[in-house]
Amino acid sequence: MTQLFDLTGRVAIVTGGNGGIGFGMARGLAEAGCSVAIAGRNPAKNREAVAKLEAMEVPAIGLEVDVTREAACQGLIDATLKRFGRLDILVNNAGTNIRKQPQAYSIDEWRLLIDTNLTSAFMCCQAAYPAMVKAGGGKIINIGSMTSIFGAPFAAPYGATKGGIVQLTKALATAWAADNIQVNAVLPGWIDTDLTKQARKDVAGLHERVLARTPAGRWGLPDDFSGVAVFLASRAADFVTGAEIPVDGGYSVQA
Repeated sequence: MTQLFDLTGRVAIVTGGNGGIGFGMARGLAEAGCSVAIAGRNPAKNREAVAKLEAMEVPAIGLEVDVTREAACQGLIDATLKRFGRLDILVNNAGTNIRKQPQAYSIDEWRLLIDTNLTSAFMCCQAAYPAMVKAGGGKIINIGSMTSIFGAPFAAPYGATKGGIVQLTKALATAWAADNIQVNAVLPGWIDTDLTKQARKDVAGLHERVLARTPAGRWGLPDDFSGVAVFLASRAADFVTGAEIPVDGGYSVQA
């Protein structure tokens, strides 16, 4: 059974992988034997994340990448192929948020969120596709959100991007199934990261409301994403595609 989850010899890219949910996934993939390319804008954080993975005796590299640029997305794939010779897994985790009432956003803020959270995932998928076809298949894991399901008055553009992630996932899953590429989405609930620490400052009473609604009775942790990353990246998920999997402590099923 453990062989189903063995990723030895596989190569993964994790965008936004130098912290939070992205690093939780990267660490899970590394623990399963996968070589990992960490993609992020902050080179110091990239180096720190790579050092942690290398301490696990797993090959890892850090790549400074702005995934809102098409050429940079292609460069990310090319650099990974140059270092590791193949690409099997892509985790589209890079993202950001700006919290305001809908009428308060500028169009530049809207475009920033669309480009960072949604367009970047599409461009990385496009760039990764030929390498995955050459490898005989691949796994793509797109990171959505509870706002893929629910509306949030303080996150209209963010919710639009995360709803888009789910529909993009379904479209790619159907388009690329014949190429043995499985595409799935993970929908995080409220997770204790730097991004949500700011949310607790921006949105009064958020912490209490999250605890009250989450059956698990706590905020999630980045390491809660290690297992789902390994599952979706492994042979165990070869017949799972187009799915959207909440990792939320029961938040989305609580009445």
